[in-house]
Amino acid sequence: MQPARLGARTVCFVATALLGILVLAPTSRAQAVLETTQQTNERIKALSASSRTPSGDYVIGRGDLLVVEVFDVPELSREVRVSQTGSISLPLLPLRLQMTGLTEIQAQQKIAEILEANGLVSHPQVNVSVKEKKGRPITILGAVSHPMVYEADRPVTLLEVLAEAGGISSDAGDSVIITRGEQTPLASSTEAPEISPQDVVNSPVPANGSASAAATEATPAKTPESAPMVPAAEPPPLANTITVNLNELLEIGDTRNNITLQGGDIVTVPHAGIVYVLGAVQHPGGFVVLSDREQLSTLKALALAGGLNATARKHQAVIIRKDSTGQQHQVMVDLGKVLNQETEDVRLQASDVLYVPQSGSRTALLRAAEVGLGIGTAVAIFRIGR
Repeated sequence: MQPARLGARTVCFVATALLGILVLAPTSRAQAVLETTQQTNERIKALSASSRTPSGDYVIGRGDLLVVEVFDVPELSREVRVSQTGSISLPLLPLRLQMTGLTEIQAQQKIAEILEANGLVSHPQVNVSVKEKKGRPITILGAVSHPMVYEADRPVTLLEVLAEAGGISSDAGDSVIITRGEQTPLASSTEAPEISPQDVVNSPVPANGSASAAATEATPAKTPESAPMVPAAEPPPLANTITVNLNELLEIGDTRNNITLQGGDIVTVPHAGIVYVLGAVQHPGGFVVLSDREQLSTLKALALAGGLNATARKHQAVIIRKDSTGQQHQVMVDLGKVLNQETEDVRLQASDVLYVPQSGSRTALLRAAEVGLGIGTAVAIFRIGR
């Protein structure tokens, strides 16, 4: 019996399967993992909920309005605003007290110790509460669904902020850039920070130890002759950047990349290009070009789109590309020769459209309106996992 001859359709199917194997084989094992932007944002939301920072004691920040109450000493009780340098001033103390990075308990312990160390009040009882919480804006920009300024009244993580911004957009890159200015270390202990020599003013402690006598004795410290000069504030250091690999954070679940953000941080998700594959392919859609090192070629794009279908006219494919002026141009590509290695594979650029016509199509060249219609009719945008 003669062996059955392979038909043209079978040969096309085998060639498509071999194309996928040849293109994807050199890459990592997880390179073939694809997910849509919606799936990526759902994963961001799920990881954000699971890694939510537990609420703890509020940490004082710049711009907060504090209520300082010293029991039985109304002269020292008042409302004070934390300056942009993170400090406050109290009566009878010529030096400003640093408050940022402290909890309310730590702030009242520090104020009590300084008042006692300077001989102003013996055995002071201090209460500090935050009346207005300000100075915690975190700005989210770039390729996110809803760019915004997030007011954080507690420590928040990168995933929480991305989830608040509605997740990433379809053309988001594979990294997140965090621009951070002056860093204020957060206090992690319940004990008050140690008093520095600059916090202590040479004021004698009165014999009777009364609060009013202490305040009276310390009054001369306000005069220019006895008050030490306050050093000029140092200019804030230059902003530094932190780059987080978004794929490692989402695919591997590396919690080290889910850093805790600080007030004043600017979170930027850079835009990446999208290459569209339309026409006679198994899974038409858009594929994110993650970086310059991973530019897509026609073979890679076909492999990601599941390969050609049985009706594809592979010798009449076309790349629709816009130049720097926005004008649309068409580049004919013979995918048959590319598959047979008779011609060099063509690299695709961001926003390129690779169109493979079907048998019976009048022409391989498309009008701009037809291309826009194909892209705008709910074409799925896929992200390449690692």
